[in-house]
Amino acid sequence: MKVISLIPARLGSTRLAQKLIQDLGGKSVIQRTYQSTVATGLFDEVWVVTDSDLIESQIKELGGKVYRSKKEHQSGSDRIAEAAEEIKADIIVNVQGDEPLQDRKTLADLIKVFGSSEVQMASLKCRISEEEANNPNVVKVLTNSEGDALYFSRSKIPFDRDGKLQVQYWKHIGVYAFRRDTLLRFAHSPKSDLEQIESLEQLRAFDLGIKIKMVETEFQPIAIDTEQDLEKARNSFS
Repeated sequence: MKVISLIPARLGSTRLAQKLIQDLGGKSVIQRTYQSTVATGLFDEVWVVTDSDLIESQIKELGGKVYRSKKEHQSGSDRIAEAAEEIKADIIVNVQGDEPLQDRKTLADLIKVFGSSEVQMASLKCRISEEEANNPNVVKVLTNSEGDALYFSRSKIPFDRDGKLQVQYWKHIGVYAFRRDTLLRFAHSPKSDLEQIESLEQLRAFDLGIKIKMVETEFQPIAIDTEQDLEKARNSFS
């Protein structure tokens, strides 16, 4: 079984300009992400998928593989699907380009669930407090007893109507793994209504009847979206 990682890396960003090329202890954010992904030793190949000359040159400085996007894409999964049309693999893990610290055990646990032929798509979840669950910028997930996702939302789910039970809330961590044909099917399908309402691409899978296996982790990666996130990450490399 060939397992690869594809890292979507768009130069443009809204809250922190050109965040992927910001300095992080002498290397850029995207260089750190690439190196930490390679360092897990879990992947047959690691590719950065980008539309940027600058990002391409930074990865090639490290001797890394780069796939140049030929189209505009609205999501990371759509971007890596273009590369997956040409790069052959059985399992593809979408590592977020703005998460420079990858955890080997977490990614190994994610890949492991594909030992079952029934698993077509998988992602990660971690326990959070009720206070964090109230934050609409934190995406929550509900799962069934088999660990399959029932729904993702920016709202706090489940709604504790009576307050009689101890409620555990789960945060969705946006690292996705796909079988290759599932990724291509996902990317070639139109956005669903739920996806557009919540602005969450994973909701498209529900309209397609694709189950998402959720893997529990205690690791919460630093995702760099703001200047504050960048400073926090810099402390890890100082």
